[in-house]
Amino acid sequence: MKEENIVVKDLNINYLKTGEGKPFLILHGWGSRKEKWQYVADILAEKGINVIIPDLPGFGKSEQPKIAWSLDNYCDFIVDFVNKIGVDKFYILGHSFGGAIAAKCDLRFPERIEKLFLVGAACYRRRLFKTRIFYIVSKALKIFSFIPGYFYLKKIFYRFIVKSDYISTKGIMREIYLQLVNKDYPSESILSQIKDPTIIIWGEKDRITPMKDALLINKKIKGSILEILKKSGHSSYSDCPEELAKIIIKHID
Repeated sequence: MKEENIVVKDLNINYLKTGEGKPFLILHGWGSRKEKWQYVADILAEKGINVIIPDLPGFGKSEQPKIAWSLDNYCDFIVDFVNKIGVDKFYILGHSFGGAIAAKCDLRFPERIEKLFLVGAACYRRRLFKTRIFYIVSKALKIFSFIPGYFYLKKIFYRFIVKSDYISTKGIMREIYLQLVNKDYPSESILSQIKDPTIIIWGEKDRITPMKDALLINKKIKGSILEILKKSGHSSYSDCPEELAKIIIKHID
């Protein structure tokens, strides 16, 4: 597997590339990095697939955006990235936050995408009620900022109760996170506009993006195929990489 650097949108981007054959772009989740998908990539490469995994801007070894990017900005980045490395049409897989980018890319330039793979994808905005509760309680917590151990209380609240990555962000990445959650993620009705062949892969034990999300996405995207990983949680790339790779290979034309 070869690690390379390239400048895209005036940002230094680090990415991995392995294998020869049909280009297969993998977009990792929020707070993640390309190396977490390396084992899956190696399996795919052995089957004649050209796997490309960038560290998305703001993560891993890639530079952070200079301003608060929207989902459309990330899609613009993907177009520029594949153009720079000389790829025209490609398969695209998005995991979690990467799934939101992948789905939006498919809506914006479907002619470039051979097939869409959504893996535990956070690709639509959940009910507004939960978003409101998130902000109300987060502001209320500030009242208790004088209590010893306040930071840890706040961290537990976001990680295990709200199930949010907000607490682990800072600076421009926190601004991006808030914009994505509060404004950018499309509503579930937008999913029905996806027309490219779509494979939905989900961990049955996923607690971050639960199975009900997979069922809704499968219902909204006409003709989509749902594959369930019975022993996996949210991180299928580490929970059951061989099984995940096997499903991907099965759906590569």
